[in-house]
Amino acid sequence: MYIFDSSCWLEYFAGSIHCTQYEKIIQNTDEIIIPTIIIYEVFKKLLLETDENTAISFIAHLRECRIVDIDFNISLDAARISAEKKMPMADSMIFAVSKYHQCILYTHDKHFQGIDANVRYIEKH
Repeated sequence: MYIFDSSCWLEYFAGSIHCTQYEKIIQNTDEIIIPTIIIYEVFKKLLLETDENTAISFIAHLRECRIVDIDFNISLDAARISAEKKMPMADSMIFAVSKYHQCILYTHDKHFQGIDANVRYIEKH
């Protein structure tokens, strides 16, 4: 299973060259878990950069994946991760979900670099 953080989804929707390493995987929605916080982050960013209809059409792709809530235990784990790694709230929640579901996490966010063997950090040039 895979999780693509918000930075990956935004690169994918933009047709960026930065998503070539995961482009085929991200199209296989049966293998992807979406923490609800990613829906919030991606939709908000798309609303700010496009119009609501465009944002809704892009976000529809996420609905084809397995959507997971951030429950009590994952929230506690995320708080621990955030305190220990000095990681922002949303990123610590995404990372906690990836650990809980034993997923490979793809990201362009630099603070994930080298944090875990199951994190695939992809630098943007």
